[in-house]
Amino acid sequence: MRRENSPHTTRVKIVAARLRGELAAPIVRCMASLVWIWADESCLGVQFVDRDSPGGAAGMIEHWTGGRWVRRDYWLSDPATTNNRMALQSAIAGLSLLHRPCQVVFTSDSQYLVRGMREWIHAWSRRGWKRKGGAIENEGLWKELADAARRHRVDWRWVRGHAGHPHNEYANHLATRAARDQGRSAGLVESGFTAWLEQQRQERERYLDFFEWQEPADDAFEPVPAVPA
Repeated sequence: MRRENSPHTTRVKIVAARLRGELAAPIVRCMASLVWIWADESCLGVQFVDRDSPGGAAGMIEHWTGGRWVRRDYWLSDPATTNNRMALQSAIAGLSLLHRPCQVVFTSDSQYLVRGMREWIHAWSRRGWKRKGGAIENEGLWKELADAARRHRVDWRWVRGHAGHPHNEYANHLATRAARDQGRSAGLVESGFTAWLEQQRQERERYLDFFEWQEPADDAFEPVPAVPA
């Protein structure tokens, strides 16, 4: 989401209006409209084979309504886990927090998650949750994710991690913090995306040409068929 003419004064006016309460964000509610989920996972200390690896999963949910973005964050943690397990957890949590059926663009840098939902899971389901090479890794979590995704229409998308994409980098920030602090949001909370962006701009001069209040791009929505119950 980039804008060729995105003056800093416009961003300042919008942020100021939000701080005054003129653009207060309601709880995320959706039916046929699109919701964007940007998710990531983290697992600390995986290089050590003799100790538990604490992990975190997190995401930001965005909904464009009334000419503005509504944003909410979520995160969770596990004291002993893997990157793949936390990637699945990031999707289970994000989709489960949508209380009505939605059209969802779900973006993650985990190929394990995105390829699994786009390419692998339907064949596993048809074979009675078996695969040719043996047992399915994290079978229980895959089944839980299939259940969570079933009531939505989900377009699963992959983005390269650590490549400067602001939404992905913010989700990584949330997931890494959750892994380090072993905390959880206990549901959706007001997003810190705007404050994080301003910090990145001031301290690191990043995302100066990114306009966080730009309306969503009119790109194709390509949902993957749900796994039958």
